[in-house]
Amino acid sequence: MAERPEPSAWTRMTQEDPEHSAAYVQRFRTLAEQGMDLVGEARLVDAMLPRGSRVLDAGCGPGRVGAHLHEVGHRVVGVDVDPVLIAAAEEDHPGPRWLVGDLAELDLPARDIDEPFDAIVSAGNVMAFLAPSTRGAVLRRLRAHIASDGRAVIGFGAGRGYDFDEFLDDARAAGWAPDLLLSTWDLRPLTPGADFLVAVLRPA
Repeated sequence: MAERPEPSAWTRMTQEDPEHSAAYVQRFRTLAEQGMDLVGEARLVDAMLPRGSRVLDAGCGPGRVGAHLHEVGHRVVGVDVDPVLIAAAEEDHPGPRWLVGDLAELDLPARDIDEPFDAIVSAGNVMAFLAPSTRGAVLRRLRAHIASDGRAVIGFGAGRGYDFDEFLDDARAAGWAPDLLLSTWDLRPLTPGADFLVAVLRPA
């Protein structure tokens, strides 16, 4: 039997606190009820794509990004390791296909999803939650699911244990090349000392 990937920081948090995921879901439901703008990441991805594009929301959580992309006309598959978050996505945002799965073992053709994706989005600090031993595997699995002319958009904050330069080195080793590096989801350029990275990557 193959050895399972090292659990992510998120998985460890939910094991230590069984209410963690439910509280996270409620937090974003409350923000939505308050009228907060929760789709800035989705707007960036939408601007890159023609209508009807195939989008993979990698580490989709309760579905806020993938849901908006579905609403504006894209075909969305969302994957997250946390079944509580996937259940919330299914309840709050019907339409996309929401799947429980570990990104380090991502194999969507094995789940009858054969067509590659035009875009992959990974928001919400997903990369920073990954176990260090799985970072390269996740980037390689994402690379295996992208169309030859597709792009991935990955965003996460500084100070979370994954240096931006290290991430970019890992991405290159996994077959990605940087197209555009930003410091925010609203298109501000990446600067030295930036506290956030949004990396637009293409297949190398």
